[in-house]
Amino acid sequence: MSRSSKKQVLGRGISALLNDNLKETVSDITNLKIGSITDIPVEFISANPFQPRSHFNEGRINELASSISELGLIQPVTVRKINKESYQLISGERRLRASKLIGLEKIPCYIRSINDQESLEMSLVENIQRQDLDPIEIALSYKRLIDDIQLTQNELSDRVGKKRSTITNYLRLLTLDPIIQTGLRDGFISMGHGRALISIDNKEQIKVYEKILKKGLSVRNTEDIINELRHKGKKSSNHKPKFILATATNLKIFLETEVKVKVNTSGKGFLSISFDSQEDLNRIVNKINNSV
Repeated sequence: MSRSSKKQVLGRGISALLNDNLKETVSDITNLKIGSITDIPVEFISANPFQPRSHFNEGRINELASSISELGLIQPVTVRKINKESYQLISGERRLRASKLIGLEKIPCYIRSINDQESLEMSLVENIQRQDLDPIEIALSYKRLIDDIQLTQNELSDRVGKKRSTITNYLRLLTLDPIIQTGLRDGFISMGHGRALISIDNKEQIKVYEKILKKGLSVRNTEDIINELRHKGKKSSNHKPKFILATATNLKIFLETEVKVKVNTSGKGFLSISFDSQEDLNRIVNKINNSV
């Protein structure tokens, strides 16, 4: 078989693997059934309005386009039927963009019947599972699932297969100054830097952020600077017994939240336990009750 013939066979992609009863011609486009996999003209597919991603790496889109040009579209995109000649993308926007880039007229699609809420949830969950999302995109996706789908953090944990503490850490990034959030999205700083900056107010955040960029500070260096800022001018903090600091650290690990301790020169003081919501507070209280 010549190379050109081989390419032609490979270029059929998933269409070559479909059963005859799943194939449809363009003339039958108005009669496509829910649950079928078929080739649909690209011009009939509109973008997903619930797409949580705002940045697409052009280099990777070009790489994908080159792969599709050689081997065809191996995995179909998922769409939902809007009307006779209109379909809305649910997942697979990179594949759709790459297909358009090389001028494909139609691509294999899996047709589903879902409502707006289900479309949003599927788009968000699919994107969260990707490896190339920046921390802020992930955090925003988590927030939308909580706000728009009305999921609790525990339900979200089960849905996306992540620990609840991991979800909480991402959500806290959204409290950072917008300038720093942009730095996270653009890769100027890491999530570790962002988590360290959360513990200080926005005015100090910007100062430390500028130092990180100027001096190329590591996460550890950043944490050291922030610790100095937090304890600056607080003489009482210099007199905290080691057992108090150790207790606060152990509680922070056990409760999976920020724990602060203050103590005066006579040894009296108090603990401050942070929580993000009523649900988070209930989780902390239950964890304390169950440990007694």
